[in-house]
Amino acid sequence: MFEEHESVTGTAEPVRVLIVDDHEVLASSLAMVLDSEPDLVTAGVATTLEQARELVVTTEPDVVLLDHRMPDGDGVAAIPALRAARPAIGVVVLTASAADHVLLSAIENGASGFLSKTRSLEEVTKAVRAAAAGESVISPEMLARLLPRFGRGKAHTADDLTEREREVLGLVAEGLSNAAIAQRLVVSVHTVRNHIASLSAKLGAHSKLEALSIALRQGLLPDL
Repeated sequence: MFEEHESVTGTAEPVRVLIVDDHEVLASSLAMVLDSEPDLVTAGVATTLEQARELVVTTEPDVVLLDHRMPDGDGVAAIPALRAARPAIGVVVLTASAADHVLLSAIENGASGFLSKTRSLEEVTKAVRAAAAGESVISPEMLARLLPRFGRGKAHTADDLTEREREVLGLVAEGLSNAAIAQRLVVSVHTVRNHIASLSAKLGAHSKLEALSIALRQGLLPDL
């Protein structure tokens, strides 16, 4: 379920979206759809990665819709630079390729998830809302397909993750939303968000998916 984006004053504000795509027709269509929604607004449109790096600073978006292939580089490879400029953003990669190596790279670079360009505009707005709420934009089926592709390290025993944080990570690996995790653990969604924020900080991750990939590489969840 969509969770309202709130300002520091506690009042609901539209989710600001930066569109990064060199296809003008698609970018214009996305902007029109986003601006027609009461809770979403287009913060800007970038047709190059250079423009994106500038606009992510000047327009202060909450979510970036990022094309995988840009005329001046690889959109996935640009995610760390965009996050360095605005760490709190959610990044949803728009891709015409479902190749596992592209999707894995997106996750490892801090993407909140990805969306095929063949998906409906309604699914795009749902993805934006999910990313703004800190959710993973990926189906449980696709996540299950990708998990075995992450390298597994030896299990760590002296890490800083608490037992509850490991439990939350395990549920993230099942593809559960924050609300579903809260229901499973019989706690509030706010508590789940706090656990995810804490474990992400400890792992140096910028998204739930990146936290999961790091934990798997470090052998923190060897039984998944």
